[in-house]
Amino acid sequence: MSASAYSSADAARDVALAESRIRPYIRETPLEPSPALSRATGADVHLKLESAQVTGSFKARGAFSKLLSLCPPEREAGVVTASTGNHALATAHALALLGIPGEIFLPASVSRAKLEGLESRGARLRLIDDDPGLVETIARRAAAESGRVYISPYNDPQVIGGQGTVAVELRRQLARFDAVLVPVGGGGLIAGVAADLAARGPGTKVVGCQPAACPIMAESARAGRLLELPSAPSISDATVGLLEPGSITVPICRELVAEWTVVEEPELRSAVRYVVEKHSLLIEGAAALPVAALLAGGARWRGAVVVLVLSGSHISAPVLAELLTGPPVSCP
Repeated sequence: MSASAYSSADAARDVALAESRIRPYIRETPLEPSPALSRATGADVHLKLESAQVTGSFKARGAFSKLLSLCPPEREAGVVTASTGNHALATAHALALLGIPGEIFLPASVSRAKLEGLESRGARLRLIDDDPGLVETIARRAAAESGRVYISPYNDPQVIGGQGTVAVELRRQLARFDAVLVPVGGGGLIAGVAADLAARGPGTKVVGCQPAACPIMAESARAGRLLELPSAPSISDATVGLLEPGSITVPICRELVAEWTVVEEPELRSAVRYVVEKHSLLIEGAAALPVAALLAGGARWRGAVVVLVLSGSHISAPVLAELLTGPPVSCP
């Protein structure tokens, strides 16, 4: 499917279809108020804890949505996917539960914590010692050559639909919210969330949050076309990587995401520690993006009801130890 052929209305429809399809297999994650962030910003801040989702991230939503949409011959042939970790963990879990064979491609640089999680699930892995941004291309080629379905971590209607069920839950959990701050890598989560909310009418501002180390979606949305930009290592490893040419998430993000916030690495690292200290919650770097973005905005959200999507919990023990033993956080 080309990017121009897939509209925000299509994405909203796919969210609605995914909601009933995946509900028996996932958790409705908690939405908790944040007194600390509310005091610091003057906003009424709530945390959507996708860190408490099955397999520890929102990715389970998209993985189940896609796999449950396959016809019997496709299930029998098996699937191929690629991921920096969270999508791989979610897919491995869903494959085992649904009895579908699959092969997961991931960069050799994947964090040890995520690799151990995959190995414990008995996943069939292919580690690629190449640019992490090329792993998806290599995996898609392998799927085409073997006649298996390729499951993109973001560039797929059913995956976008599954990720967007985060917004369905938010609408059940909170009567009104003015803004939702969402971590962004390939854009599947924010495309689904934004499409669902837009279909219910204007009023909620959707803000995309990316690390300065890899702001490809933010810069592409601003430019009106997909850009090829270099990326650097980041504690937000789940959002680092190239976007596929023709990704269906790009035009939806350009249309529906109201604004973009790019977060520098020191702010991001401080935000992880802030959440651990203030909320006793374990989050990964990508999940800290909305927290860092909110704090960087100072009082700009004063008086607003703001939701931060904390996308996952997977952070390696050495990185966490470094963050917690370093200098005190500079956040309020």
